[in-house]
Amino acid sequence: QVQLVESGGGSVQPGGSLRLSCAVSGIIFGDNAMAWYRQAPGKQRELVASISSRNDVNYGDSVKSRFTISKNNARVVFLQMNSLRPEDTAVYYCNAHSRYYDYWGQGTQVTVSS
Repeated sequence: QVQLVESGGGSVQPGGSLRLSCAVSGIIFGDNAMAWYRQAPGKQRELVASISSRNDVNYGDSVKSRFTISKNNARVVFLQMNSLRPEDTAVYYCNAHSRYYDYWGQGTQVTVSS
C-alpha cells in the first residue's frame, strides 16, 4: 500500500519559517520524482518544488530563493519554507510520480497571517 504522509503544517506570522515533511512508503524511494504542490482557496493547484531521482530541483517562480526541497535516505522529503508571506497560505500536498504512477498525500494546511 502506497502512503505519503505530510506533517509540519501550521500557522505562522509573515516572515516566519516552517518545515514540511512527507514520509513515503510502499514505493521504491529514489526511483521516482517527488514534488510539493499547493492549492489556495479558489485557485488551481500549483507546483511549489520538485526533486528528481538524480536530485535535480525545480521551483515555482513565487517561491524561488525562499523555499528549499530536499530528501534523505529515510524515505522522507522535506520542504523548508522561509520568509513566508500571506500569499503562501494554502494546503500543501506531497506528490510521488514516475512514468508508471502518480500518488498524492492528504495535504497539510499552512496559514501565514499576522
